[in-house]
Amino acid sequence: MKIQWMTKNLKNRIVLSAGIVSYMILLFMRIPLSRIIGDGGVGLFAPAMELFLLTSLVTSYGMSRTLAGIIRYRVKRERYRNARKVFRTGLFMNLFLGAVMALLLLVFSGWIADVLVLEHLCRMALLAAVPAVFFAALTGSFRGYFNGYGMGVLVAHSLYIEKIALFIGAVFGGRICYNYGLKVAALKQTEAHAYAYGAAGAVLGILFSQIVTLLYLFVVYIIYAGAMRGRPGQDSSRRAETQFEIQRMLLSNLVPLAVIVLLSNLFMLVDQRFLNYCMNVTEQGDMRTALWGSYYGKFAVLIGLGAGLSCLSVHGLIGKISGAYEREEYRGMRERLGQAVRNGAMVSFPTAIYLAVLAKPFSACCYGKATAQVSVLAGWLQKGTILVVLFTFSFLFGKLLYKMHMARELFLVVAASFVVHLVTAYFLVQRAHMGVEGLLCSLILFFGIYMAASFAFLNRRVKYRPDWIMGIAFPFAASAVSGVIVYLIKLVLSDITGDGITILVAVIAGVFFHILLLMLLRVIGEAELHEIPGGGLFILIGRSIGVL
Repeated sequence: MKIQWMTKNLKNRIVLSAGIVSYMILLFMRIPLSRIIGDGGVGLFAPAMELFLLTSLVTSYGMSRTLAGIIRYRVKRERYRNARKVFRTGLFMNLFLGAVMALLLLVFSGWIADVLVLEHLCRMALLAAVPAVFFAALTGSFRGYFNGYGMGVLVAHSLYIEKIALFIGAVFGGRICYNYGLKVAALKQTEAHAYAYGAAGAVLGILFSQIVTLLYLFVVYIIYAGAMRGRPGQDSSRRAETQFEIQRMLLSNLVPLAVIVLLSNLFMLVDQRFLNYCMNVTEQGDMRTALWGSYYGKFAVLIGLGAGLSCLSVHGLIGKISGAYEREEYRGMRERLGQAVRNGAMVSFPTAIYLAVLAKPFSACCYGKATAQVSVLAGWLQKGTILVVLFTFSFLFGKLLYKMHMARELFLVVAASFVVHLVTAYFLVQRAHMGVEGLLCSLILFFGIYMAASFAFLNRRVKYRPDWIMGIAFPFAASAVSGVIVYLIKLVLSDITGDGITILVAVIAGVFFHILLLMLLRVIGEAELHEIPGGGLFILIGRSIGVL
């Protein structure tokens, strides 16, 4: 019985965390991709990838969430004809929006490459992304339909299918086109053409993933639609909603969400432009593409994976907190919010510290044994690991603002954070020529303001008082002590074993002592340990030493 419960609980977590886990797969893809097409290839791949993500945030994520909410409201009230009409209207609206975005990307690809990001050779990758932008609109519409009818499991499956197909397609597409690009580069005697072809091939992997995902969703839609044919006969709608009413409703819900997600994710595209300009002005233009490829394909990946892991620790509680708020169970809501803050601290603090301490081994695993490149990436990691903590709490508080229908406050938070980031990056990178260090400072400011402002708005609504000792200070102390242990293990093993073994042993030992210290400090108890993989061992240890 317990095994069945654990299996069901694991499946629920996999489904509920599909968005974060699938995005972590997308991040991890950049590491092997950088080994195949090089940092120069990743630097040319980045603008196309970011523009695809920005457009899909509107057509796939934004429209999907909008459609799901409107359809779900009607399905619960058995207004099936109106629900189907909402889907059809949303599908055609999204197709039109996707077609317009794809056409704009096609027409302005040259301007984007030459003016917006200052990378002329990335135009091939941008053109390769055009059909993927259109297909993403279709997948978003079907996801909204299934979510609206309460079939979120299918949507979660589609997210995993999409990211795995993208991983495979980008890696193989990048390899094939990069090898062809080497021949072109030999003829033109310009190595950069190999990177351009490799980037375009990797972007074709995005198109492959969208087609595979769309086929899966379409087949399931046909099966599901056949099972639902009898439902319209049971329709309880008092009147048929007009297409104009539905369009207005969709737009009024889509536009605020689209603006928020775009401002929250636009910084990567802007940062590349600032860095490229800085490198050109300082007469290092021949290094700019590879430098951004290293930043985007390795530093951002390691920070993003650490942040994603930390977000998983708080994601499951967000729905419970907002649900308690809707039911006006404010005491339970504050308790769960305190638990979420504590979970975020317990995971994000050690993750950030371990990344900083093991910066060189992690960099060597990404780069190989190139000493200069390892030192550069390790330096970035040591300066930027605070982003793991800031992103985790920004994610928690921002999601809660959205779930609690505080869209106006969330917009103010996002807009203020983005403007400060824009101004800071402009002065530090484009004017002061600080390069990546300037980007790191502006990015830390972005998420620092995001976290602080969103918490201030949230606290004004829910009157939550953090437990600074048990929720913040003790988890930080446990993380710091375990970080010292990780550092000592790295010193002993770094010259004896490989980087991979050093990371494995150090992290396992660090996590063990971190959890042990949390037990000794009474931050976690037996209930929390049951939720941790291998928690039974710590329960036995805790009982034997009288802590539990």
